[in-house]
Amino acid sequence: MKKTFKHWSLAFTLFTIILANFEILAQKTPAKKPNIIIIMADDLGYSDIGCFGGEINTPNIDRLAKNGLRMTNFYNNARCCPTRASLLTGQYAHKVGLSINGNALTKNGATIAEILKENGYQTGMVGKWHLSDDITKPSTTEQLKWLSHQAYPNDNFASVESYPINRGFQKHYGIIWGVIDYFDPFSLVDGEKNVQEVPKDYYITEAINQKSVEYIQEFSKKKDPYFMYVAHTAPHWPLHARPEDIAKYKGKYDMGWDELRKQRYARMVKLGLINPKVTKLIDVDGRNPKWEKLTAQEKEFHANKMATHAAMIEKVDTGVGQILAELERTHTLDNTLIFFLADNGASPEIPTNPGYDRPGNTRAGIPMKYDKELSPNEIGSEISYTGIGSNWANAANTPYRFWKLESFEGGIHTPMIVHWAGLKTAKGSKAPALAHVFDILPTILDITQTPYPASYKGNALTPLDGKSFLPVLQGKTQKGREDIFFEHESGKAYIKGDWKLVQKTRSNQWELYNLSADRNETENLAEKDPSKTAEMQKAWEGWYSSLKPYIKPRPGSGPR
Repeated sequence: MKKTFKHWSLAFTLFTIILANFEILAQKTPAKKPNIIIIMADDLGYSDIGCFGGEINTPNIDRLAKNGLRMTNFYNNARCCPTRASLLTGQYAHKVGLSINGNALTKNGATIAEILKENGYQTGMVGKWHLSDDITKPSTTEQLKWLSHQAYPNDNFASVESYPINRGFQKHYGIIWGVIDYFDPFSLVDGEKNVQEVPKDYYITEAINQKSVEYIQEFSKKKDPYFMYVAHTAPHWPLHARPEDIAKYKGKYDMGWDELRKQRYARMVKLGLINPKVTKLIDVDGRNPKWEKLTAQEKEFHANKMATHAAMIEKVDTGVGQILAELERTHTLDNTLIFFLADNGASPEIPTNPGYDRPGNTRAGIPMKYDKELSPNEIGSEISYTGIGSNWANAANTPYRFWKLESFEGGIHTPMIVHWAGLKTAKGSKAPALAHVFDILPTILDITQTPYPASYKGNALTPLDGKSFLPVLQGKTQKGREDIFFEHESGKAYIKGDWKLVQKTRSNQWELYNLSADRNETENLAEKDPSKTAEMQKAWEGWYSSLKPYIKPRPGSGPR
């Protein structure tokens, strides 16, 4: 009996020593850093996707939300370029060259890719860059030839040093400019090399989806983690989609924009995304009349526009599904941090004529038809060139006012989803923490325990404006940052706590709203509370004044 006890005692002692050594080893061996994928949609309406109240078929994006976290108080910069600049550098866009569209990203901001590459990450980007100094031809005639692939096949689209491949991404397939023909895109590159021809059945969203999967396959062969930025062009105008995808939504929007807002609003309330006492149902705003006042032909025309918009978004969702399937195939989904968001609200823009970044013909020389030249059944085809317009854009941004470019909620409020095994929040939960796109970089640095450098390749870096929201992801707090400033092409805003000061583009009138009682900005309190208005205006002016050393105009102009 004593011998048996001695044996058990010795075994227990050995087990304790081994366990202690394992614990020491675990403490010395850092946890494997996660793969990171940022998926950005372009001109997506706040309530377009299913998990944010939309009727569009987005099961894969909805899956991210169901198993992840929806951040319901997340903001962008109201337009493509500045949002992308802030996302990648963690700074206000003005500080890194993007006070206005068309400038190149400056070197006083290091991109997520540049920082992570220096710290052992593989890096890749697929899709739209739009952070270069666009090169144009000296005449409209020559510019239109270039846009239609009828001249200058080897010319650079911008300074090559500003391309993604030279800003930290080891691989990039996508477009340098911001606007393209989905069936035959201008400014398409693979690294530094121009992609001069595409297959006859080409569609850029499908190409982005395919390349994303290919990059994951390649990166997964190595032990090093990877960062991938999937920057979709959809559903930015022009409205282009496969006929069979548009057909899925034929008749879906015959109800019109007024009814669409009502239905989305009801779903958002049911999903717990909005509080009807704080965010009331408001009428659709736009340049068109109420739906019932349109003719039958006008209704068909506009309904087909929204059907194409929906088809474009569903194709983005297909790509999310392909990414998830590849992560599951490689058994890396649990070690991959995924962000899904939009660069701004849905766009009211309707291009009306060729020029600058809008072609006049297809490669084969067939004339493009702009908005008023189109019949309902031509919308979405390769020869069509139009957008959804202001009424659909406002309905797509339900429950908020306005759209892309404006600093009202419809322009700057983005659907944001975080999917990660490291989340400590309940699956499918929602977080009201105030956050902004420039908070993503510091959050990634926090998660990967990567320091922000003082300089990069000899260039001193300006300090981060972003703040990590990792504590929110860990379930430690529901509180995010304290405030955010906004400015883009005379649109202005300042959010601090429950208060928001905002000014519409081309207006000199400040408006004041209490977001805790009036989330969709319906009761202007500027005259009722002049002291609060003055206080917030002074803060905004101080912030903007501090940015003036960084703001430089760009030569030329053109819509994006």
